[in-house]
Amino acid sequence: MARWTSRASAMWARALVLTLATLAALAAAAVEMDEDMAELARMVRENCAGETGVDVALVEQVNAGAELMPDDKLKCYIKCTMETAGMMADGEVDKEAVLAPLSHNAPALKACGTQRGADHCDTAFRTQQCWQNANRADYFLI
Repeated sequence: MARWTSRASAMWARALVLTLATLAALAAAAVEMDEDMAELARMVRENCAGETGVDVALVEQVNAGAELMPDDKLKCYIKCTMETAGMMADGEVDKEAVLAPLSHNAPALKACGTQRGADHCDTAFRTQQCWQNANRADYFLI
């Protein structure tokens, strides 16, 4: 599947991934995704899983409450979702893109910033680990 080509799709993807990557509380609050958002989430997940070869069972384990595992393919899957959403470029987390829709989590997200790793995949992973540790109750991946 090709990368997002239109600005509107990229904006929708950014909003979706930002929301889904850090707010499991949506489900807890019984807010359902509309069909378009669910389809976008499916597309991002399929694209990034296909691109990285991640075992989707690892993503599902994290969503069931497990800690992020230091699996190389999972690290690159996380990087892919962050880049697709415009949350990360060239190994640097875009704080403004992350914080805009998540102001209620701003202190934790600001404190995490960009957690440097051995490469861009590891940087994305370490940053997500920080987010997960800061707000485990609301954290999940798409």
